[in-house]
Amino acid sequence: MYYKFSSFTQNLIGAAAAAAYNPQGLKPLVSTELPTPIFETPTKVASESPAAVSYLGKNKVPELQKLFQKADGVPVHLKQGVPDQLLYRTTMALTIGGSIYCLIALYMASQPKNQK
Repeated sequence: MYYKFSSFTQNLIGAAAAAAYNPQGLKPLVSTELPTPIFETPTKVASESPAAVSYLGKNKVPELQKLFQKADGVPVHLKQGVPDQLLYRTTMALTIGGSIYCLIALYMASQPKNQK
């Protein structure tokens, strides 16, 4: 006699051989046959595609690696010159200005209002 686990009663119950060898949640092996094609048009294999894609342009990664890895004492966020310096200084100005604005707003909120 074969047994399997019953999820309803939480006990072992008698079962057929097929049910005992394929417990709940597990399915028998799937066949290795290919399914029927859905579309009739053939698809391109990756090896059939052109070797180089022309619209990507030049690879700039090696040049940027040389630029960013150069040991010249400049921080990495300022290595590209004037645009990086403008972004950095704008960010710092907004940060300092926002901090000052928060302190002023906190000071104004802490003062009692004059009652007439």
